[in-house]
Amino acid sequence: MDNRQAIGSWISGPRAAAEDMGVEFGYRGQRLGLPEEGPGSVARPGRRIAALFIDWALCMLIAYGLLSGGRMQSASNWALVVFAVLSVLTVGTVGFTPGKRLVGLRVAAEGGGRISLPRVVLRTLLLLVIIPAVIWDRDGRGLHDRLARSVEVRI
Repeated sequence: MDNRQAIGSWISGPRAAAEDMGVEFGYRGQRLGLPEEGPGSVARPGRRIAALFIDWALCMLIAYGLLSGGRMQSASNWALVVFAVLSVLTVGTVGFTPGKRLVGLRVAAEGGGRISLPRVVLRTLLLLVIIPAVIWDRDGRGLHDRLARSVEVRI
């Protein structure tokens, strides 16, 4: 191995180095039995982040207009409460928030179908903590989704 290969594997990260050695990881969602692309495939990070921003903007608008009395600091605190209620109600009943629906995503149970209400509550509480949502596995699921045994898929 020359130095360029060693540097490239270090910069590219452990996954690229393992793939160069012949390890087969498969595609995102393969271990869950989901398709590689199209409806039912694991949602990509860009869509998930876009949905989160849309939902957060909606929650800030509701909190500022209805709950905070026009104070921005108070609105951001109320927005967390509105986000939790919005997430539990919408994901628990129809499987998606308004932002997820706009970008074409829904939350499903690992085996398919609808996620149960206790798991929706657990998922929402972990999402509010933020840290579990930014720790992802090789299937592209956040820790909050793994613990709630759910997955965000494309519609």
